[in-house]
Amino acid sequence: MRLTFALLYGAALGIGSVFLHSSLPPFGLLLSLAATCAGIWSIGRLWGGRNLRLIASFVWICVVLRAGFPGVSDEYLIEGTAVGISLINGGFLVLVLAVLLPA
Repeated sequence: MRLTFALLYGAALGIGSVFLHSSLPPFGLLLSLAATCAGIWSIGRLWGGRNLRLIASFVWICVVLRAGFPGVSDEYLIEGTAVGISLINGGFLVLVLAVLLPA
């Protein structure tokens, strides 16, 4: 149950970050990074454990990196602009922070 919750929560945070980061720059980016940090940290707070935070972070990374690759019709959900690159780079830093924060 906990593993399923971590997988779904990480995927939901990743999808939310992808769709939110480009809306109303730079506030959408800041909101998506803050929500990612709080969401990943709250998994450890709720269920207790760094392993679940690592699993949710890995799922978030998979979702965000997949959104940066071209789709079926060569569309990109994360463009190569400053906001898109900042989501990928800042997201990795935020995930490290959220995993290492004490519960």
